[in-house]
Amino acid sequence: MTPEVHYYWRPGCPFCSMLRRGLDKRGIATVDHNIWDDPEAAAVVRSHARGNETVPTVVIDGVGLVNPSADAVAALLERSTSNA
Repeated sequence: MTPEVHYYWRPGCPFCSMLRRGLDKRGIATVDHNIWDDPEAAAVVRSHARGNETVPTVVIDGVGLVNPSADAVAALLERSTSNA
């Protein structure tokens, strides 16, 4: 079973847009969380980003990547899928 890819972002973030394009290009489906609309999502990001609201942040099976490349997300997803 493929784990969910939680994608934390905010409007106007160019890094978020760049990662979104990379994930879409690779066909990686995500559960999206806008940290400006969801205080709980912002708290998740802070828990992975040393108290900062740095986006994009991606969380797969509890492992958080802060401002990752699409390749890094794909690699973590592959590891998580092979460990499932």
